[in-house]
Amino acid sequence: MAVKKEKGKITEDLAKLRAIVDWFESRDEVDVEEGLEKVKDGSAIVKRLKARMQEVENEFEEIKKDFE
Repeated sequence: MAVKKEKGKITEDLAKLRAIVDWFESRDEVDVEEGLEKVKDGSAIVKRLKARMQEVENEFEEIKKDFE
């Protein structure tokens, strides 16, 4: 069931990114310190997602090889 757990993690991370984007879009003016923290958080989430998506791509490639 690890796949289901990871799927939830991807979904959670995407929701967190959406919340950060919404936060910026809802502000007329952004506090620099708070904005910086949001950007740092978003950057960490994107890095995590990129790594996980690479793992998923590798898993698909392995499955594809089994069918060739």
